[in-house]
Amino acid sequence: MKFLDQAKIYVKSGNGGPGCVSFRREANVPMGGPDGGSGGRGGDVIVVAVDGLNTLIDFRYQQHFKAKSGGNGMGADRTGASGADLIIKVPAGTQVFAEDHETIIADMDKVGARTVLATGGIGGKGNAHFKTSTNRAPRISQPGIPGEEFWFWLRLKLIAEAGLVGLPNAGKSTFLARVSRAKPKIGGYPFTTLHPQLGVVYVAEEEFVLADIPGIIEGAHDGAGLGDRFLGHIERCGVILHLIDGSGDDPVGAYRTVRHELAAYGFGLEEKSEIVALNKADLLDAATIERHRRDLSDAAGSRVTVISGATGAGIDGLLRQMLEIIANWRARDETTPATP
Repeated sequence: MKFLDQAKIYVKSGNGGPGCVSFRREANVPMGGPDGGSGGRGGDVIVVAVDGLNTLIDFRYQQHFKAKSGGNGMGADRTGASGADLIIKVPAGTQVFAEDHETIIADMDKVGARTVLATGGIGGKGNAHFKTSTNRAPRISQPGIPGEEFWFWLRLKLIAEAGLVGLPNAGKSTFLARVSRAKPKIGGYPFTTLHPQLGVVYVAEEEFVLADIPGIIEGAHDGAGLGDRFLGHIERCGVILHLIDGSGDDPVGAYRTVRHELAAYGFGLEEKSEIVALNKADLLDAATIERHRRDLSDAAGSRVTVISGATGAGIDGLLRQMLEIIANWRARDETTPATP
């Protein structure tokens, strides 16, 4: 399945059905009077976050969504049938923006979240509604109110508890394949990963979701490389795992480049808990590992974990470190009161 994290859709709710002009005509009921019923209500367009989806690819093939209109009113004071609501299913983590791509309409951050995007029109009144003491036989009715129509942007931000960042070819895909059942494409060249990848990590009888973000390069916030559009997928994460290629020419420079891009992107990414890991230790001798570890620790202001995604060395301890941070993050998230 292809990955798509942004789509534009058109929605239109159902029109209200028109009212009816009718008179009761029965042989044994003289002067029966008006009995035209009202039109039915148009259907709403509702967006619902569901489980089992992690892409917006379906909206590449269908962009227009229209709910059913209400039925016409009928004689004998019969109201027209209401139009059926139209349900649009999206992955949890989808945000709905207005056509300006800036005004947020809804944040579908949990499975089961529902939002009405367009409200159906009200049905028109039949002529029975207009009967008065001075107008015993009205011959007027109302048309139904038209439904609402809008263009919306959908933007998916993956629901992951940990995010994996680093320069291209830092070994992120190899790491993800090592710690989860995900099967990302792995190649010895930059930008092997073109789209975010998700994997479920199991450690110490616990589990968490890890998102692998395509490599970030200098100037990504200005559109260089793949740009920074995929950084939105780690906005909801509790911890960022920053992988550094230990076999590179300048590990400290690589660390600072990615940190600069995170800060330039904003949305609090630079403030998230971070674990720095020196990867590809299997390609280095002990002296080089110690030198890089010390320099990175000074630059990051925190302890640096040495690992090898290829051999698995140091990964178990790293995962337990991540799980501890995620557990604290989950606890804080559960106790944080909802915004009114």
